[in-house]
Parts: sequence; structure tokens; C-alpha cells
Amino acid sequence: MPKETMTPLERWRAVLNREKPDRVPMDYWATPEVDAKMMKYLGCDSREAMLQMLRVDYVVGPDVRYVGPPLPPDTDIFGCRYRDVDYGTGVYAEVVSHPLAEFKSVEEIKDHYAWPDPDWWDYSHIADSIKGKERYPIRGGGSEPFLTYKSLRGGEQAFMDLVMNPEIVHYCLDKLFDLAYEHTRRIYEQIPGKVLFSYVAEDMGGQEGLMFSPAHIHEFLLPRMKCMIDLAHEVGAFAFHHSDGAIRRIIPDMVELGIDILNPVQWRLKGMDREGLKRDFGDRLIFHGAVDNQYTLPFGTVEEVRQEVQDNLRILGGGGGYILAPCHNIQAVTPPENVVAMYEAGYEYGWT
Repeated sequence: MPKETMTPLERWRAVLNREKPDRVPMDYWATPEVDAKMMKYLGCDSREAMLQMLRVDYVVGPDVRYVGPPLPPDTDIFGCRYRDVDYGTGVYAEVVSHPLAEFKSVEEIKDHYAWPDPDWWDYSHIADSIKGKERYPIRGGGSEPFLTYKSLRGGEQAFMDLVMNPEIVHYCLDKLFDLAYEHTRRIYEQIPGKVLFSYVAEDMGGQEGLMFSPAHIHEFLLPRMKCMIDLAHEVGAFAFHHSDGAIRRIIPDMVELGIDILNPVQWRLKGMDREGLKRDFGDRLIFHGAVDNQYTLPFGTVEEVRQEVQDNLRILGGGGGYILAPCHNIQAVTPPENVVAMYEAGYEYGWT
């Protein structure tokens, strides 16, 4: 086996700059249940030890401390209330109260709702929080406002608003993007040059195609995303775009917008075949993810996992431009053997 000559940060940076790393970097996304299961399976007493045993080039985030008004139990900064829902193999916090659901106009929201303020966070600890982590890539800031908008209004109402109440959507997204922009800017300000990438995310796809019309994406999302992407580029950071689903139709627009990294690459979905994505966008995008989380990891065999990793390295990693990772969080139903197989195969076959 070849010998590693790079740190995780150097490995990530090489791929993002289209230079040759010693091996393909590997990232890790999973639910807390999977973390606990993997730590027990590998005999590790910490998540960090588990990641190191799997040879994951994991990402770290700066410590931004909330110092704003006290929040009621199970309530976020936007006033959305949550309840843990047990799905049998895992627990997710689901929104059960939507604070803007009943409002009929922008004027009502202005009169009765207070938006969070970036001063509700203390950014002064950020530099100290990354000390000792210089070997690892740093993710900082970013945005995913329509996800929050759905929590504020309720999922069905949020999508109906695009047609029936566009003025409410514009007003709220402006508020949410402004908060994300200032939050991100303050992180950059505290650790200049240290943030490698920021998320510019929005789930725009379902199993068969887009959940939004392209016209709505262009009207409500892309201009605001462009501001976030430009902010990242201004400080030398990369724009990491996360969008689940079959999003092939909108990828050219995202490339034009300036995204650098595409995640999660759900290649089993319509239009998302790896060969086509690599052929059409491989010279402009870095691909992150692509280890299938709907069949292969949870229900496939160890050999199927290993074969998929090899296929991803060959197709998406051909000539560079790929970071191996699951396509979204590994779920609790996934056998530990399959998780180990993914990273063992990535380490075995990922040398460049």
C-alpha cells in the first residue's frame, strides 16, 4: 500500500484546485445512531477515533456561540417548535409548530414577527475553536433558506406561496438570506483565509425531477444563492452546493452561478447517471458523495459496496475531481460492515 504524503486539508485542497492528491479524500456523513453503532463496532471511545480508524478526511466547523434571547424548550431561533419522532431505526426532530403559518400578508409578518439578529451569536471564539485542527478542512457559514421557510410556513403552504403569495416568499427569503450572508461574513472575518468551503444548499429535487419549476428557481433562489457564492469566492473559499434528488435539469444553471462542488450525486435517479454528469460537467465541478444511500449502503452486500466505490472512483474520479462520501447521511439501518467496506475500498483503490 502506498504511503500517505498529505494531510486531510492538503488532500481536499488538491482536489478542489484540480491538482493531484496522494489519494482521493473521503468524507463522512451519518446520523447520531450510526455514529454510536460504528464506535461500538470498531471499539472506539470517541467519534474522532472512529473517523481516524476509517481513514476519513473529515471536516471541522468553527465554534459560533449563541448568546441571544433564551429559547423555549425544543424551539429554534426562528420560533419553530420540534418534536422527536421515532421511525423505528432512528429518531428525527420534526417541526410541529410553524410560526408564520397563519399570516396572510407581508404587513402582518412585519407587525407580529421578529427575525433573528446576527448579534445573537458570539463569533470571538472561532479562532480558538480551530486551534489544533489545522490538518483538517474547515467548513464555515453558508445558506439553505427555503428549508427554513418551509419550517416557518409549513411545507405545503411554502410551495403554494410560490404561486399564491410570491411577495411573502420574497420578503422572507430576503430576511433569511441576509441573516445567512452576515453570519457567514462574520465567520470569514474572524479566521481570514481559513475557511475552505461554505454550503450554498437547497433541496430542489425529488425522485423523478425538480420539486420547483425552473422559473421559480430562477426567480426565488438563484439570485440570492449567487450573492452567497460570490461572498465565498471573494475570500478564496469554495461554494459547496448540496441539493438532493434528480436535479439534472438545473445543474447547468448552478454551474453558471459559480458553484464549485456538487453534492450528493444520487446517481440512481433520473438523469443523474455518473457518466453523463462527468462528461458534461467534470471540467467545472468537483463531485462529492455518490455512494448510494437508498440501496447499496443500507441493503447491498459488502461486495456491492466495494464495487460501487470502485465504479465511483473510475467514473467520477477519472482524471481527478472527486471526493468519496455517502450521498447524504448514512442511516441507522445500514450494517456497520457496509460502512467499513466503503472506506476500506476507498483507501485501497483511491490512490492516484
